Amino acid sequence: RAGTVPPGLTEDQLWRAKYIYDSAFHPDTGEKMLLVGRMSAQVPMNMTITGCMLTFYRTTPAVIFWQWVNQSFNAIVNYTNRSGDAPITPSQLGTAYVSATTGAVVTALGLKSLTKHLPAIIGRYVPFAAVAAANCINIPLMRQRELKLGIPVTDENGNRLGESTAAAQKAIFQVVVSRIGMAVPAMAIPPVIMNALEKRAFLKRYPYLNAPLQVGLVGLCLVFATPLCCALFPQKSSMSVSRLEAEVQARIREKYPQLETVYFNKGL
Repeated sequence: RAGTVPPGLTEDQLWRAKYIYDSAFHPDTGEKMLLVGRMSAQVPMNMTITGCMLTFYRTTPAVIFWQWVNQSFNAIVNYTNRSGDAPITPSQLGTAYVSATTGAVVTALGLKSLTKHLPAIIGRYVPFAAVAAANCINIPLMRQRELKLGIPVTDENGNRLGESTAAAQKAIFQVVVSRIGMAVPAMAIPPVIMNALEKRAFLKRYPYLNAPLQVGLVGLCLVFATPLCCALFPQKSSMSVSRLEAEVQARIREKYPQLETVYFNKGL
């Protein structure tokens, strides 16, 4: 950052230090992010939670508990990886958390009751459908301040040009798509494998292996799905000035008439 490199530091070491810094500190606020909220915690945390959601989906208390755990974790991740540097009050955070987790649990219970008389394999996909629906609720709610006040937009050199709600909408849409994509392999492939394995004598003889096997399969999927889906859209996203709100466009055109594209941090 200072433009100087300590003696003896190799280029590889310098890049590694940058990767560690970028993974641990928020790009807009500069704050050190919560450990469990960082993207580096996605695989170990999600494989445990998702594996348990896929294993314990038959009873209502289990559905409620694991959906609550999952959405509580998602709320932390969504807050930690938000875009912009506007502060969020504890009351706003609390309201968003309660709304998001309630929406997720209600969705899961509703889907569970609808699939009660359908084949067992269909019931295994209730957690995925609930997670996909909950992401559409949780992410916008935890980042509602961005939708109301906008997020910072900059030129290609990082000079701040203003705040845009249009950029916030695009950022949140991209994050929702990437999060659902992240959940697809982990929640779509293991149920098929486990449905086949549970019919074999091996798992009937050792039923306690069900959860570890499920967690392991989910972890294997997430190892590949997490980086792939984070890379679906660049973290430093862009959009045309003409697609911003009229008042933001006017301010930018007044100072930078030749500018065609603005950039923003979409969050993760």
